[in-house]
Formats: sequence, structure tokens, C-alpha cells
Amino acid sequence: MKILLHTCCGPCSIYPVQYFKDQGIDVYGYFFNPNIHPYTEFARRRDTLDQYAKEIGLNMIFEQGYPLEEFLRGVAFREANRCRFCYSMRLERAARVAKKGGFDCYSTTLLVSPYQRHELIREIGEAIGEKYGVLFKYVDFRPGYREATAKSRELGMYRQQYCGCIYSEKERYCRDQSKPKRWT
Repeated sequence: MKILLHTCCGPCSIYPVQYFKDQGIDVYGYFFNPNIHPYTEFARRRDTLDQYAKEIGLNMIFEQGYPLEEFLRGVAFREANRCRFCYSMRLERAARVAKKGGFDCYSTTLLVSPYQRHELIREIGEAIGEKYGVLFKYVDFRPGYREATAKSRELGMYRQQYCGCIYSEKERYCRDQSKPKRWT
């Protein structure tokens, strides 16, 4: 069996890649993440993943370009549904690549994070898989999150502090701006 694993970053790939390899599944990684902002963050995640993939012998497909504008157009004025659009955008591209490449199924490393919306990812992944005739393999990788986090630290991997989009970056770093500052 051959699986295309949509991969958001190096640290999140550790557990899912090992899980599938332990199942005897031939794993190929696929990097397509136009949601990641700013570009320097995008490049750092891509480069960390590329280095890790080379170290473990993981075949990777890196989508060329950085279509941030496509992501922004899709979520502008729909910020409350941004995750749905983001998951759909990335999983649809992964399913098309999986279909074209003759993969038996596809999945995503987003499923390792306890911060992602698993049921929504599953719903979208299965619907898109049906559309393209390629099975979406849902696995709850969250039990491996702590182990993968520890291993990524041990390996000295770059670890990001937010999911990648400009909105999550704001939520992570911006304090409540509605309150006036008091200068004393």
C-alpha cells in the first residue's frame, strides 16, 4: 500500500510517518501549505521538513510556489470559517496529487495536533477523497504528539508556536488591543 501524507512541518511528521511505516505502508510526504505566514515562517517549516525527510529517507513532493493570495482570498470576511477553507484547500490538492500519482490513499499530519479540529478534518478529507476516488485514511495521531514533540526537540528541529495562518499568529502573540494602554 502507498499513502500520500500531506505534511505541514517536520515535527508533526515524526509520529505519522513512523506509524505508517510500522504498518508496512509506503509513505510519501506532500508539502502544500499556502496558509503559512509570513513567508520566512513558510520557508523555515519547509526547509526543516526537507532536512528531516532526507535524514529518514522519506520521499517528498514539494508543491512549487507560495499561493498565499489564494488562501487570503478564500478566508477574507470568512474568518470564523477559516479552518474549514484551509483544510479543504490543502486536502483537495493532496487528494488530486494522490489520484494522479496512483496512491492508494492519503492522509495528513494535521491529525497529530491536539489543537486541530479532528472531526472537521475527517469530514472534509473523506468528502474530498470520495470526490477524487482516493481513500482518506483517518488516524487519530494525537497519542503520539508528546513523543513527537520530545523527539523534535532532541533532534533540534525548528518548532513553530502557531498553526501557520496570520489569524492564528495574531491569536498567539497579540494581546487584547481593545483595552487602552496605561502609561505610568
